[in-house]
Amino acid sequence: MNSRFVSIKLSALTQVEKFRSEANAKLNQKTKGSLGQFFTPKSIALYMASIFKSIRGKVRLLDPGAGPGALTAAFTDEAIKRSSADSISISAFEIDSVIHPYLQKSFDLCQSALAHKGTPAEFILHGSDFIDGAFFDGLFQSSQSYTHVIMNPPYKKISAASDHRKLLSLAGIETVNLYSGFVSLALKQLLPGGELVAIIPRSFCNGPYYQAFRELITETSAINHIHIFDSRNAAFAEDEVLQENIIIHLIKGETQGRVVITSSPTSDFHLDEESGTITASDMTTRTVDFGSIVYPNDKEKFFHIAANDRDLAVIQKLSAFPASLKDLGVSVSTGPVVSFRAKDDLRDVISPSSVPLINPGHLGLSVKWPKIGKKPNAIEVTPATKKSLWSHQGSFVFVRRFSSKEERRRIVATLYESNLPGELIGLDNGLNVFHIAKSGLDAVMARGLFVYLNSTLLDKYYRNFGGHTQVNATDLKNLNYPSLESLQRLGARVSDGVLTQTEIDHFIDEEIFRMTGEDNNPLHAQQKIDEAISILIALGLPRAQQNERTALTLLALIDLTPNGSWAELKRPLLGVTPIMTWVKDSYGKEYAPNTRETFRRQTLHQFVDAGLCLYNPDKPDRPVNSPSACYQIALELFHVLVTFGTQSWKSNLQNWLQESTTLISQYAMGREMELIPLTLNGKTEIKLSPGAHSQLIHDIVTEFGPRFAPGAEVIYLGDTGAKEDFFEKDRLAELGVVVDRKGKLPDVVLYWPERNWLLLIESVTSHGPVDGKRHGELAKLFSECSAGLVYVSAFPDRKTMVKYLSVLAWETEVWVADAPTHMIHFNGDRFLGPHL
Repeated sequence: MNSRFVSIKLSALTQVEKFRSEANAKLNQKTKGSLGQFFTPKSIALYMASIFKSIRGKVRLLDPGAGPGALTAAFTDEAIKRSSADSISISAFEIDSVIHPYLQKSFDLCQSALAHKGTPAEFILHGSDFIDGAFFDGLFQSSQSYTHVIMNPPYKKISAASDHRKLLSLAGIETVNLYSGFVSLALKQLLPGGELVAIIPRSFCNGPYYQAFRELITETSAINHIHIFDSRNAAFAEDEVLQENIIIHLIKGETQGRVVITSSPTSDFHLDEESGTITASDMTTRTVDFGSIVYPNDKEKFFHIAANDRDLAVIQKLSAFPASLKDLGVSVSTGPVVSFRAKDDLRDVISPSSVPLINPGHLGLSVKWPKIGKKPNAIEVTPATKKSLWSHQGSFVFVRRFSSKEERRRIVATLYESNLPGELIGLDNGLNVFHIAKSGLDAVMARGLFVYLNSTLLDKYYRNFGGHTQVNATDLKNLNYPSLESLQRLGARVSDGVLTQTEIDHFIDEEIFRMTGEDNNPLHAQQKIDEAISILIALGLPRAQQNERTALTLLALIDLTPNGSWAELKRPLLGVTPIMTWVKDSYGKEYAPNTRETFRRQTLHQFVDAGLCLYNPDKPDRPVNSPSACYQIALELFHVLVTFGTQSWKSNLQNWLQESTTLISQYAMGREMELIPLTLNGKTEIKLSPGAHSQLIHDIVTEFGPRFAPGAEVIYLGDTGAKEDFFEKDRLAELGVVVDRKGKLPDVVLYWPERNWLLLIESVTSHGPVDGKRHGELAKLFSECSAGLVYVSAFPDRKTMVKYLSVLAWETEVWVADAPTHMIHFNGDRFLGPHL
């Protein structure tokens, strides 16, 4: 990538990020909530802009909720990077006048960047609400059609009587939230073949209120890409927004094809220099048929988004249950008592003229009534309330409509067998109630339903399928259910005692096996991951390694599959890529290829340092950049892990923890003996990892430098076995080169002040000389350098050099370590120097 464009991107987006922070501080917090203002962080904006399939020709961009301009700036940077836009016109809407100065500054930065590239641009700021502007300002016309839309719309419910709702209806749009209204209106203004990228709540994926929105998306556009955030607070953590968000990419009028689904636990999107793509830590990726997202025969167009094969297996597993509630003769409804409407008839204590009122606060493993607190426990029986009271007989099953913040389970069912006093019962609007004609169910059937609704399989499915914390009666109505026979078998196994979660899940597993004959429960995979995480915690790994990626790495190193046994572990030798392949094949989680470094630097380094595994135990002096580099679980820990789940686990673990400090010291001492010491610039001492590659780097600094560039400064030293490479980043910036990450730098960079030369040196033991391709990459990366560039390929011996003679680029130098006083020059008018 051209460093000129990297520097523009950094300055523009970094400045816009400052604008975002300043603007956020000035917002009225009450107004912020009422307007649904949550500004897009820089990292998310960067990723959203990268998703566009094409940015070419005459580009007309719409940013309908612009804020301080992060999305516009990210789109501008992406257009500059691709160099295929003839001109760019950007229309941005921002209703809050407090934000306008910041947005204008962002426009100015973007315009300057585009002018530097030679791309004509215009920026139009509409100081109105997007929906109002589309109608009242005459912007909802064919002449105002766009080629691209990028948006982070406001999130706010809109009532049927609101002006927004009425205006949207005029455009044929029926929806209940500003975000779906913004997307719908923008889609209508998008040209055929135009693209829309938006970050929006996941709540539209199911439920009756968003059916028209789902139909508009699927009928007018092709879904090309969906990104899922694994955590509810990942996208807008600074604003403390707990909201399940997705990023969606639509192409208007295109035939629907397969869909790319990516996911990440965080929103730390960044440029991966090696692949040239935007990625995030632990990002996964898969491509699926559209029919696995929206089922072909589903009239309500529910979206089923599975981030990985394991989640897809949960969806498929649940489909084994064949019945609907209608088949069972059961209904599910919202509780009929609306507290604010019946407030004059609500009572804290029951009396002869009132009956029990059950609300969400009474629910637990069973109904705990009465409960002293803010919520009432009874309701008066009057002509007005009687129509909201149900027959108090039979067995009901309750599910709370709302789950609190990061509650572990989304669906929690409570069995109630009509054991409170009275012939009538009041059921609060905060409950979903399973019933038959407003009365209870048969006791055995209700118990079976209670078991099914509390299963981990169903809760896992609903988390994948539901886009919000609210559990709607309609969502419950559309689930698959066990047959009546299955429910009766499940119910017959429930005694008056409390069932454990393990027992519930075992009953469901047996029932599925009875129907399908298959014993591949996807929950076994999650159980193994959870167990591995508990082991990591017990071993004292830092919080940063107490995650799924690290757990899966541990499972790979002991070859423990979802249906495997801790008593039958193995000790394979595995490299990073084989570990990732094993994770995909065994646990259905496909990490993006550019996450290899995350596995290596954020998991395997820590494993080695903690004595959990050994690095290259079969060949300790293997070069650090060797494709054969591998890891193996430490034998001492292996003997402890095979006892997990047994009575001897705790004592074996304690013994290992007591001895681990000694073991770590022993391993570290062994590694230290292999390290190659090197003193840089006469003062800084570092130690390179063992191997021919590092030895050659050592020789470049100590033999080549003093002979051919005496007095040269070491700017960069890449040794992939070290925790941190030696990098004088600020000194390189003084020479006009700004690099975001280190992946594309050569192995050694020396600066010779006397000649004002920058020597770019590749250490070649098994691959990577300065061939034509690498010469072009380095020329591009260092194109803004104020010093002359010298390209050098260094080899340990002439035998190695001979292998690469046919590919070495002209106008480069060759140095061979076993003949350190000689230099080979490939063409040109001088032996060593920049070629201009």
